[in-house]
Amino acid sequence: MVERPSLLAPAVERYLLTDEGEEIIDEVLKHPVTAVLPVAAVVAGAAVMVAAGAVGWWPAMLLGFGLALSGLYRYHSRYMDRFVITNMRVFRVRGVFFRQVATMPLARILDINVRQPLLGMLLDYGHFTFESAADDQGLRDITYVSHPRQRDLTIQRVIQRSGIRAVASSDGT
Repeated sequence: MVERPSLLAPAVERYLLTDEGEEIIDEVLKHPVTAVLPVAAVVAGAAVMVAAGAVGWWPAMLLGFGLALSGLYRYHSRYMDRFVITNMRVFRVRGVFFRQVATMPLARILDINVRQPLLGMLLDYGHFTFESAADDQGLRDITYVSHPRQRDLTIQRVIQRSGIRAVASSDGT
């Protein structure tokens, strides 16, 4: 039976290499701060629709509907964007109508840069930049990661437990 992609959930399990023993260590959604603008757009659109409906002005009602619909789409797109840490790799699944999957094996991660702006330090989110052994990589920047220090430590632990760093350091590299 062919598994059909879902428009309502990212279904990251379908991208696992279960035959190879791959398991999810952590699945990361965008930080709640990224929901502020989409929710504000929905509320503003609804307010415009109600106000325009009271006076019977159809163009403004359509504008309000479009604004609310845009906010709903951006909110759902945010929900569909997942960063996944497994025992073998990190990958990102995103997209509503078109699914994009970017993968990086743990062995290719050379460095992880974690940036936290002032608001990120206050609300506990940050942005990851992955440096890879590959010249062209599909997974580089992951933004608005909740609890970035803990997530960075999780990735470092998984790399350490897999033995990748121990092998690299014993070669003198």
